Order: sequence, then structure tokens, then C-alpha cells
Amino acid sequence: MKRLLLVDDEINLLHALKRLLNRSLAGKDYVVEVFDDPEAALQRAGEVNFDVVVSDFRMPVMDGVTFLRCFRGIQPDATRLLLSAATDFEALVTAVNEVGIYRYLAKPWTDDDFVATIEAACREHQRATDERLLADEARRSRIDESAEAMEKLRIEADEPGITHVNWAPDGSVRLDDTER
Repeated sequence: MKRLLLVDDEINLLHALKRLLNRSLAGKDYVVEVFDDPEAALQRAGEVNFDVVVSDFRMPVMDGVTFLRCFRGIQPDATRLLLSAATDFEALVTAVNEVGIYRYLAKPWTDDDFVATIEAACREHQRATDERLLADEARRSRIDESAEAMEKLRIEADEPGITHVNWAPDGSVRLDDTER
């Protein structure tokens, strides 16, 4: 199940976006939560993991960049998007550089573009999650191999030659060093 969080101070806009996503993503495994209060959204982020978070840029209590920065502190792996009618280039650069937003969504948007961007953000989140899991698995494998190698060195130091096995062609272990 994909969890989406939408944050905007305009409650009617949030309800319209939620309806759009529920209609467009019907039959798919998505849950959409909306908040018109960024602080309440941050509290919810402490309770439930979200795959994608979309925040409005200009909100009275907390701007979108600050919200996404705080959200990233709680859920660093969520894919972050910024939604705004503002064209403040410096703010967008800050959002990209400091908050690591995946995409900027301009108001007004077309429904198809909005839904396509949300689906792309979900795919990006899944790709990043898969990549992280593979990296963790590789790291664990190296640690396991290192632990095994260290143990082999320790045993070899205690009993020289104990880790060397003389295998016969049929897979049995030879007890002497002569080949037969």
C-alpha cells in the first residue's frame, strides 16, 4: 500500500486533490491523507510512514520548505514534492538543494499531470527503497564475510593448518596429503 500525504492551507484544494487521486488511482493500493495544518501533518508523520509527501509552498503557519525540511528529519526516505503558484526561483533552488524535493508542481496543474507526477513519485520511492535494501544486503554480506574471515584467521592462529582441507575427486576428505 502506498501512503500519500498532502499539506496545504487551502482545505478545499486538499479535498479536490484527494478526490482526484482517489478517482484516478481507484483499484490501486493507495491511501491519501490531507492536512491543512503543517504541524498536525508533522505529528502524523511521527505515527505513520508515508511514501510521498506533497506540500504547498506558501502557508501561513510554516512555509513548505520548512515543513519539508522538518518532515525529512522524521521520514528521510519519503519522496518530497513542492506545490506552488509562486515562481520564486531562489526558493525553489533552496527547496531542491536543502530539502531534496523530487519535483516541483506548479499551480494551476492539469489533473493528468498531477496524477502522473504522483505515480512517478511513488515509483521513485519504490526504486530508492529497493536500492537501499540491496545496499543494506550487500553491506550485511560483506560484514558476514568479514566476520567469517576473521574467525577463520583466529582458528588458523590457534591450530595452524586446521582450515585447509584436502578434498578427494569424489568429494570426500583425505586425511593425509598424498593423492591417490
